[in-house]
Amino acid sequence: MEDVERLLKGTVEELDRLLNARNVLGEPIEKDGATIIPMVSFGFGFGAGGSAGGAKSGASSGAGAGGGIKPLGAIIIDKDGPRLEAVRGAVTSLAEVLSETASKAFAARSAAAGGPSPSGDSG
Repeated sequence: MEDVERLLKGTVEELDRLLNARNVLGEPIEKDGATIIPMVSFGFGFGAGGSAGGAKSGASSGAGAGGGIKPLGAIIIDKDGPRLEAVRGAVTSLAEVLSETASKAFAARSAAAGGPSPSGDSG
């Protein structure tokens, strides 16, 4: 059973390394005065098991995993403010919340600096 524990621990450590904001949002890309932040969604599943076995079969263990990645779109921040460009058919509530939050943050920062709001109004 120590083998199963070791496999599970290794699997969980690898998942911990993979599941972070950088992998969901991606590295920001600077292009022509705009910042583009790619967004993806990913899911996974895993399992592990083992047996102490008998005198003839011995101990055995194993682990398996599977997953997938789906592009959602990108957050684009340019002179007109932040906006979400979604991959057709992949808009999610998370993407909408992120877009609204980015717009509010940009508006608050712009207002504090005395600049134009995302709608083009000053102040």
